[in-house]
Amino acid sequence: MEHEGKALAADETDSHHHRTPGIASVHVRAFITWCAIFPLVAFGMAAMGPFTVDWHPVLRMFVLTLVIVPLSVYQVVPRMLLVYSRLIRAAHDRSRRRAARRAGTQSRQSTSAA
Repeated sequence: MEHEGKALAADETDSHHHRTPGIASVHVRAFITWCAIFPLVAFGMAAMGPFTVDWHPVLRMFVLTLVIVPLSVYQVVPRMLLVYSRLIRAAHDRSRRRAARRAGTQSRQSTSAA
């Protein structure tokens, strides 16, 4: 992402402290990552439970993370971030249109009052 010729990381803001709409802050990304990983781990533990009862807990977690980490990093989290960015951009566009309508209404009222 670039702003005024400078590339911005996802958690950086421009010189006016504005974040580009749709770019998730580090806190939002952490929350989205947790929302992706928690259900995957819960489902994975439940699915592995019947045939890994006798395994050492470290081996169970190792096998679980072999599946969960790549799945979440390459598939789930990027898709959730894409959905988040589309929602945020849509909300930002709606607020800009609303502000433009208000400005247009106010300018029409001021010209008709004069």
